[in-house]
Amino acid sequence: MRGDDIIQGAMFSYVDLNSRVPATHPLRPLKLSVDAILASMSPEFDARYAVLGRPSIPPERLLRALLLQVLYTIRSERLLVEQLDYNLLFRWFVGLGIDDPVWDHSTFSANRDRLLEQTLLRQFFDRVLALADWAGLVSDEHFSVDGTMIEAWASHKSLARQDQDDPPADSGSGGGRNAEVDFKGESFSNATHQSKTDPDARLYKKAKFAEAKLRHLNHILMENRNGLVVDVETTRATGTAERAA
Repeated sequence: MRGDDIIQGAMFSYVDLNSRVPATHPLRPLKLSVDAILASMSPEFDARYAVLGRPSIPPERLLRALLLQVLYTIRSERLLVEQLDYNLLFRWFVGLGIDDPVWDHSTFSANRDRLLEQTLLRQFFDRVLALADWAGLVSDEHFSVDGTMIEAWASHKSLARQDQDDPPADSGSGGGRNAEVDFKGESFSNATHQSKTDPDARLYKKAKFAEAKLRHLNHILMENRNGLVVDVETTRATGTAERAA
C-alpha cells in the first residue's frame, strides 16, 4: 500500500540527538577528547568573562563550532551558522538541543574575534598536543617544516606610500567603500609602500611569473611518523621568514 505524502509540522519534539548519530561516526571519539580538553580549560574561561552581565555564547560551543568549520571546510561563519540551524549532526557536536535557537552570524563573529584575541586557542592547541603525546602519538625523531602563503584581508587599494597618510585618491569612477583607484604608471615595493588596513602584510610571491599580492607566511612543524602538526607560527612574508621561524 502506498503511503500518503502528508507533511505536517510537529507540535512537540522528542528527538534525542545522540541517538541520531551513528555509533561508528568519526566525530564521536573526537567529541569525547574535545569535551575533556574544554572541561580542563574551564578555569581559563572563567578568568576571561565578567561575573555580571548578559551571557555570551559559551566558549566551549564556540570552539566546537570553529572545529566543525575547519573539519568540513565551511568557507564562512554565515554558512556555518546556517548549517547549525538544520544539521542535527552539527547541533549534537556543538552542544545545541533540537529546539535551541542558533546565534546570529554577526554575534558569532563578534564572540569569535574576542576569543581569537586571547591565548585560549593556543592553550587548546597545546592541550591537544599534550593528549597526543600522552597517547604515544608524537615522536621526537623526525620533523619537517613547511611554509605556505596566506593572502591578507587587504586589497591593493589599501597600498599607499609610507610617507603618505591615505591610500591613492579615487580616480572618479565608482564610489563607496570599494572606490576605483588608478595605479597606472605607479610601481610598488615593500620598501616604499605599505597597506593602511594591514600594515604587517607585504607584497610577496614565490613563483617567478606569479602575481605579487599582500600576503603573510604560515609555518607548520609536522611530526612525520604520525602526521601530526606540533607547532605553527605566522610571520611577515620575507625571503628568510621560513628559515628564521
